[in-house]
Amino acid sequence: MKKIFLISLFGILFSQSGMAKTNVTIESVIKSSITNVTSIEAKQLVLTKAQYDKIKQTAKAAVRTKIYRYYTIMHDDNIIGYGVLITRKVRTKKATVLYAFDNVGKLMFSEIMVFGEPPEYVPNKLWMKQFDNVESSASLTMGKDIPTISGATLSARAISDGARIARAIFNIVLKK
Repeated sequence: MKKIFLISLFGILFSQSGMAKTNVTIESVIKSSITNVTSIEAKQLVLTKAQYDKIKQTAKAAVRTKIYRYYTIMHDDNIIGYGVLITRKVRTKKATVLYAFDNVGKLMFSEIMVFGEPPEYVPNKLWMKQFDNVESSASLTMGKDIPTISGATLSARAISDGARIARAIFNIVLKK
């Protein structure tokens, strides 16, 4: 009986392994944050070498992949925005954040979808609100217009860098 209990306990511990998991979907996050959304289309993007180089230069951040998932946000037959998923390594684990832009590049909101580090490193909602309704001209640089988080500097840097990468992807590839 003790063995069964210990095996069960280890299974629970390893399955939870510090990974912040939610049952929240991309669709529910977008629809709860943007009004008049009638459909959301998931797409995959593979950057060309030229796009990759330009995004890296524009974002002023390390870009480690050429493959991204993005979402076209529609109202009837009109595109009203785009959502870009960015996954970045924080310390040893990854965080995935959804950044949503309107048609002119204004960052409407950002939402942490997955956070693999311990919960104490997750930026709070108030800090994340800095990424709501940010004009396309904002630099999104941590330490300048984005304050650091004491004890979670790596998380803040990963999210700020991710915002600049997502904006560069929007401006260079998605913007019509």
